[in-house]
Amino acid sequence: MQVPLQIAFHKVEKSDWAEREIRARVDRLTKLYNKVVGASVTVDQRATNVEGTIPPVVRIELSMPGAAPVVVAYEPERLQRRFQSPDLRNAINDAFESAERQLAGLKDQRTGRPEQLDHEARNQFLGQIAEMHPEEDHGFLITKEGSLLYFHRNSVLSEDFDELKRGDEVHYVEQMGDTGPAAAKVRTPSR
Repeated sequence: MQVPLQIAFHKVEKSDWAEREIRARVDRLTKLYNKVVGASVTVDQRATNVEGTIPPVVRIELSMPGAAPVVVAYEPERLQRRFQSPDLRNAINDAFESAERQLAGLKDQRTGRPEQLDHEARNQFLGQIAEMHPEEDHGFLITKEGSLLYFHRNSVLSEDFDELKRGDEVHYVEQMGDTGPAAAKVRTPSR
């Protein structure tokens, strides 16, 4: 980066681990898209409550030549909907995941390459149907590591969910859902 990284903590105690994590995540962003010339990250505890359950807001601003800055800043309600007890670690992770998605999209626009397709191909795995619960619109598949992974009827691409049966091989992409990891973009290998 041409401009040194700026990190600020407002109404929240500065933490060495948080600063190290932010620096590592910014380094990862600059490796993802080498056109980033400047970055600033602000951690701001805008609101508090008696229970101390309102997480801070992590605001990220990335500057690139010839493009509007990429800005990420979610209000605490988003984290409170996603996590039972959100904390600074959740806020940092959520903000940087969003920044990575936005940078990948910007990189796609500028290079004209379908980066999302490359990303999905690299992150697609082969699994096997372990359980089907059509009456409840979901099932479970066995992952490459041998664990069970939930998938919903809406995650199945171009096949009829009701035609899947135990033992069928499927390709899938693992994503983080509201309650944990889940399979998305589930399809049979022949498709």
